[in-house]
Amino acid sequence: MTAALPRADVAPVASAKRRRRAPGWLAVLPLLVFTAIAFGLPAFAILDGAFTVKDPATGAASYTTANLTGSLQGPYLTALLGSVKLSAVSAALGALFGLPLAQAVVGSRSRALREAVLTASGVLANFGGVPLAFAFVATLGNAGVLTAHLGLKDSGWDLYSFWGLVLVYLFFLIPLMVLTITPALDGLRSQWREAALNNGATGTQYWRHVALPVLAPSLLGGLVLLFGSAFAAYATAAAMVGSAVPLVTLQIADALSGNVLVGQENVALALSLDMVLVAGLVMAVYLPLQRRSARWLDA
Repeated sequence: MTAALPRADVAPVASAKRRRRAPGWLAVLPLLVFTAIAFGLPAFAILDGAFTVKDPATGAASYTTANLTGSLQGPYLTALLGSVKLSAVSAALGALFGLPLAQAVVGSRSRALREAVLTASGVLANFGGVPLAFAFVATLGNAGVLTAHLGLKDSGWDLYSFWGLVLVYLFFLIPLMVLTITPALDGLRSQWREAALNNGATGTQYWRHVALPVLAPSLLGGLVLLFGSAFAAYATAAAMVGSAVPLVTLQIADALSGNVLVGQENVALALSLDMVLVAGLVMAVYLPLQRRSARWLDA
């Protein structure tokens, strides 16, 4: 009997198995590098500038909290509180009007209506800046088309005010709420409503005791998302109201350009740091709510 000859492909396979596999983090290394450059460097510049004060006589720089202290006083604090107030009111109204609209879309049997509303919401949620401001100025401004035809100016209507800015923000916040809450409404089980109705509950009782408690994390998460979107908006308010409504984003632009006081660039960076902290608090609330909502609706 002849001995079996070794197969020629055994050695390459064995050597391939002995090869060390490349670490998994190498696949995400380009993303990590991009994140470090695009976000890390600006964040470091904000932190460094927010805590740096230059002596006007010698030009020497020193680290102190004077910029942060100044950003929480006087007109800067007023602007920060104004942005928080505007964002909170706009987000609350956006959620209030967006939820019934989203429910009407989800409850509709027309697939074409659903797709049309969601597509329009996706477009309108990203429509802002100078074009949005111009559209409202041409429509509801002091010499706007509807202002003239409806006589709104005689009744005291003023687009360039706090409530006028709220109205403009709702133009993109309501569609954003529709996009945010629609998946949660789709997750409501029809069996829950049927069980509630079979046990003698009314439609109002179903929404009060079943649907809204289940949707509460998604609703609060959407509210937080709307707040963050309104809080970070700049171009629309800058083009429409200027300094008529105190907002932190407008104060940052004025401090950087020196429109009010020269040499306040680092105070603007401190204001930016304040905004980052507020946004961090917003995300700290939003992410747990999203996870809790996902556990309910995916069960």
